[in-house]
Amino acid sequence: MKILEIKQNASLQGLNSLALPAYAEYFCSVTDISQIQQALAFAADKDLPITPMGGGSNMVIAGDIQGLVLHLDLKGISSKPVADNQVEVTFAAGENWHEMVQYCLQNGWYGLENLSLIPGNMGAAPIQNIGAYGVELCDLFVSLQAVEISTGELIELDNKQCDFGYRDSIFKQAFKDRFLITHVCLRLSTQPMAQIQYPALADAVGDRTPTPELISETVCRIRQQKLPDPGTLPNAGSFFKNPLVTESGLDRLESNGSQSPRYPQADGTYKIPAAWLIDQCGFRGQRRGEVGVHEHQALVLVNYGGTGAQLLALASEIQDAVSAKFGVALEIEPRLYGV
Repeated sequence: MKILEIKQNASLQGLNSLALPAYAEYFCSVTDISQIQQALAFAADKDLPITPMGGGSNMVIAGDIQGLVLHLDLKGISSKPVADNQVEVTFAAGENWHEMVQYCLQNGWYGLENLSLIPGNMGAAPIQNIGAYGVELCDLFVSLQAVEISTGELIELDNKQCDFGYRDSIFKQAFKDRFLITHVCLRLSTQPMAQIQYPALADAVGDRTPTPELISETVCRIRQQKLPDPGTLPNAGSFFKNPLVTESGLDRLESNGSQSPRYPQADGTYKIPAAWLIDQCGFRGQRRGEVGVHEHQALVLVNYGGTGAQLLALASEIQDAVSAKFGVALEIEPRLYGV
C-alpha cells in the first residue's frame, strides 16, 4: 500500500488553468484506490469536507478551500475488443484528455477526434458530458467506476444511470459531490468514423477526405485560432453554456433587430451561441483590471493576474447585460469553489 502524503495550507494556483490564487486547508494527490480510501478515512476522522480536483481546467476558485482537496492522479489505459469493428477502452481518471484522444488515433480507435484539444483530464469528462463539433461524450460512453465519498465503496454506473444532458450529468445533480470518478470506459470504432455535420468543421475540412486524423488536426487548428493556450494566458475554456431558448425566446432575440445564429434541437428548442450574445453586448476584448474577455473569443474569460472574486464579478456583469438586452440567462459552465 502506498503511503499517502497530506499537506496543509497548500497553494492551488498552479493546479487550476485559470491560475487563480487560493490555498487548500489540506491537500493530497492520490494515484490509486487505496490512497483514495486513506484520504477519505483522514477526512472522516477530522470531519473535513472533500473537494475533488483533476486537471483543474473546469473550475473557478473564488477563495481558499476548507477541508481536504483531493487531487485525482490515477494513470492507466486498458482495452478489449467487444464486437465487430468496436473496442472498449478504459482510462484512469488522471489521464490527460487530449493525450488520450491522440493515443486512440495512434491505435486505430476512432470516435473521439471531434473532441481533440479539450482541456482537462478523463475523470472530469463525464461530469460535464464534454462535447464539441457535433459529438458529445455520452455518444461513446459505456460506464465509469467511482468511489463513494461517504462509504469508500467502489461503484459502477452505465450510460443511462449517468443521466447525461447538455453539459450535464447526474454528477452535477443528484450525485453532486458524492463520488470520486476513478475510471471511464468508452466504446470506440476500429473503422474510421467521419462526423463533420457541424458547419464550422465541415467548412474547414472542405473537399478533402475527412479521415479521423484530418478531423483531429482541423479541430485543433480551429480551437487554437479561437482559444488561448492556458499555459500562456490562463483561462478555463468556454466560461458559459450555450443557452437553449424556445420559439418565444427566439422572437425576443429578433426583436432587438439582430438575426442570431441558432441550432434547432430535438426537443423543439434552439441552441444560441453564448459567444454571439456576449459579443453583441460589446464585451469581447474588454478588460476589468486584471481579468478580461478574450479578444478573439467572447466565450472565454481570461486572467491577467487577478482573483476568482474579480473574475466572477466580470461574469456577473456579462450575465446582467445579456439578460437585459436579450432576456436570456447565461449559466456559468465551470464549477465554482471557495465561494
